This record gives sequence, C-alpha cells and structure tokens, in this order.
Amino acid sequence: MNKLTVKDIDLQGKRVVMRVDFNVPIQNGKVADDTRIVKALPTIKYVIEHGASLTILSHLGRPKGQVKPEFSLKPAADHLSELLGKEVKTASDCIGEKVVSQANALKPGEILVCENTRYHKEEDLKCKTDEDREQQDKFTRELAKLGNVYVNDAFGTAHRAHASTALICKYVRPAVAGFLMEKEIEYLGETVARPKHPFIAIIGGAKVSGKLEVLTSLINKVDSILIGGGMAYTFMKALGHKIGNSLVEAELIDTAKEILKKAEEKGVKFMLPVDNLAADKFDNDAEVKTVEYDIPDGWMGLDIGPKTVAEYTDEIAKAETIVWNGPMGCFEMPNFAEATMSICKAVAESDATSIIGGGDSVSAVNKSGLADKMSHVSTGGGASLEYLEGKTLPGVASLDDK
Repeated sequence: MNKLTVKDIDLQGKRVVMRVDFNVPIQNGKVADDTRIVKALPTIKYVIEHGASLTILSHLGRPKGQVKPEFSLKPAADHLSELLGKEVKTASDCIGEKVVSQANALKPGEILVCENTRYHKEEDLKCKTDEDREQQDKFTRELAKLGNVYVNDAFGTAHRAHASTALICKYVRPAVAGFLMEKEIEYLGETVARPKHPFIAIIGGAKVSGKLEVLTSLINKVDSILIGGGMAYTFMKALGHKIGNSLVEAELIDTAKEILKKAEEKGVKFMLPVDNLAADKFDNDAEVKTVEYDIPDGWMGLDIGPKTVAEYTDEIAKAETIVWNGPMGCFEMPNFAEATMSICKAVAESDATSIIGGGDSVSAVNKSGLADKMSHVSTGGGASLEYLEGKTLPGVASLDDK
C-alpha cells in the first residue's frame, strides 16, 4: 500500500470532496441493502471528526446521462443520516453554482451528498474525439470546485477511469485513499502478492469467459484451483465428459484445454466436480438427481454434488490463503444453494486468510450469515476481479504516492 491515506494529511479546516460507492439497491424509496454505506462510515466519520467539511459524490445504477428519479441518491443520503445520527444535507446536482455554494457554505463536521454523478453523460463518457475529451474535462473541473482535498473510498469503481473516480485527481490535490480503499488494496494486493501457502482459489460463476484472465493470473500463484458453477461444464466437456443440457461455452473448449494443460505444467491441482445436482429444467421446482461425472441428455447441472463438496472442503481445510470468486451453483434458487452454503461454512471454519471478491460470492456469504468469519469481504465486484488479475486500477493509480 504505497498510497497516501486520510491519516497522512491534515484535514483541519479543509473542504473534502469524497468519492464513495453508494450504488445500493433501492426499494420503495428506501435502501434495501446498506452494506456499501456502512463500509464507508469509518472514513466519513474520520473526515468530519478531524475538522473538515465533507461533500460526497457517488453514482447509482445506470441512468445513462439522464435525470431519472429512480436513480436518485436521496434515499442513500437519508439512510446515511440515520446511521450517523446527524443531519446530512443533499444537493439536486453534482455540478453548478448552486451545489458549489452549498459545498462552500458547509461548516467543519457538516456533510453534503450530491446527486448521482451519472446523471451527466460526461462522468463515464467513452471519449472518441477531442470534443468528447474537452466535454469530460470541463465536467471534471466543475466537480473539482467542490473541495480542496480529494478522498477516494469507492474501490468498487476504481477499475473505471471516470471523472469522479480518477480524472478529478488532476485538479484536486492532495488525492488520498479512504480506509475502505486502503483495506481493499491491502488484502487483494498484498495478500495475493505475498500469500502464505497452501494458497487456493475457489472460482465459480456462470461462464469461463468472465473468469479467463483471473484464472490465467492465479495459475501462476496458487497451489489449487477449485471450480464450480456453470463454468465447470465447459471444462468437463473439454475433458470429454457428457454434460447434457448444462451451460457450456463451446467456443472456449480449446481455451479450457489450454488452462488445464497450463495448470498441469505448473503443478497446480485443478479440481473439477466429481458429481453434480442435475435438474430436468432451470427451475427451483425441477426434478433433481445427483449424477457422477457424465450428465445425461435432457438434464443440466445446476450445483456441485455432495462428493465434490466433501473433496473441496478437505482441500479448503489445508489452506493458509483462500481467494473465492463466484458461487458453486445457482444459489439464488434454494434447491441449488446447498453446495455454495457448504463452501461458505468450510471457508469460515478454516484458519486461512480468506478473501471473498465478486458480487455473487459476497451475496452468498452475506446470505450464509458467515461474513464476519471471513478475513475480508470485498465491496469491489469487477474492481476486485481486475485487481486479482494484476491490472492497474485507474482509481488507485491516480492517488498520491507516499
């Protein structure tokens, strides 16, 4: 962690503009899951307790440059106010004279939450022309008027070079990391760079295509890879097994063979399901049977089976470091959630440093009630995946070095 954090600078009397990740689910005008807001609280409290005023920026959903009430940050601001037990002011925009006046009028300890940055297309504009770049730069400079210190605590958007996540650092210095950003970098970067062995990766989810780069990267670092989810069937087909109507990426079968070969060359134990829960249709109320290896025609694998869970649990028990990204089956359906929950339990009971990254894995761990037993549950989603792949994240790279 070679980046400055909020602890490294004097905040007294400063006007802090802080990027958070309040991209939370809203139902009936209320926050349905406040995990991301709660994770930002330590930095928010630190800033206002150390003599600074605080203006908060975030996106919510994909309004695609249009003002859409369903993507308003007002419910998130109200929820933040409840969590802090103090008033949180709101602005009807994130740029313009009115919001700049509101930000400038804040006293030390006061908080203003600006409206959704993605109400402006310039926030995440894919610049193809000089005119695009000028437009985005103008928007970025407007955001920069909101403070004289920039704090980024939005790891979940750090893989995007957006105006409020990276480009703003050109105009506001110092630009430092918040505590959540620091923790994410520490766990995902430091732990994976210098892991204790045995180091195992549990990789699941629907498709190989979404995990190709992370698999390729981790093969060079881990001792074992445990594969689950729909992606397992592309590998099983590559090994010549029948997979019935299971999800398969036929165009990636040769790639799957190459990954298996590379794992063998590196001495990495590449574990695939030895049995599966097969269903006659993609439905919680489907007829289900446990099948070993070959899945008959007309059936599809929707979860790993009990023998596989036992093998994976034994492997997890030996680990000193665990990275988990992606569920073992269609855990959203109760009848196909058991394996994912069993793996949650095994990881929670292990003595390993355990890092959970990726939206579905985080959902599964939260659903299991065992999140507090994991060393680190990443808020990152796509950002955590790209960091594990060894990519440079613009939102991290743009911050001041120590």
